[in-house]
Amino acid sequence: MPAATRIMRMTIITTTMTDPLATLRLLAWLSPAFPTGGYAYSHGLEWVVEQREITNGQTLKTWVEAILTQGAGRNDAILARHAHAASGDLDRLEEITELALAIQPAMERRAETVGQGAGFVAAARPWNATLLPALAARAGDIPYPIAVGALAGVSGLDVELTIPALLQAFAANLISAAIRLVPLGQSAGLAVLASIEPAILATASVTRGQSLDDLGGFCPRADIAAMRHETQYTRLFRS
Repeated sequence: MPAATRIMRMTIITTTMTDPLATLRLLAWLSPAFPTGGYAYSHGLEWVVEQREITNGQTLKTWVEAILTQGAGRNDAILARHAHAASGDLDRLEEITELALAIQPAMERRAETVGQGAGFVAAARPWNATLLPALAARAGDIPYPIAVGALAGVSGLDVELTIPALLQAFAANLISAAIRLVPLGQSAGLAVLASIEPAILATASVTRGQSLDDLGGFCPRADIAAMRHETQYTRLFRS
């Protein structure tokens, strides 16, 4: 018998390099410190907590994952993708903006996306003082995902980097609201944020190549929560 041949197995780790400037801009634009006023909105979560439907990290995780994969998170990803692609065409951006406003299921949800959109447009002027103000002059209100997607597109940021970052910021804002409302500890909130990373990446992936006809979803409880919050007796949040 010949001597056994020793086979050396090596684990090769590959990394994907991203544009450092794109990373810097997304970190700035989607930071909780960026003045969009996102901290003031709970996306109906305040009513859900009052109903004792979210009481701990696991119930929060279930709620946020559903919104990401079947509700507003998925729709925002689709809208941002199309705004990114249309960033050089104001007519097309205006059409997408009108559609984004029309699909909002409740008054407060419309106010939420418009309010954050207006905050983003104002705060983002140092990076581009022409596109978003021009769109606002034509369309009036600009939903938040349209503003982010359009600015990322005109700035040359990779859409496949932009969309997961947008979804992560969306989820982080919901978790931040829950930390204050339930209340949850910071550690529990961070555990939820870590656990939903697969849902964020899955939503980013599934929306790749989807058309505006794919907008929609099935999160009726979240839509009801947004409507119920309008008449909730005690409120800390604007939605």
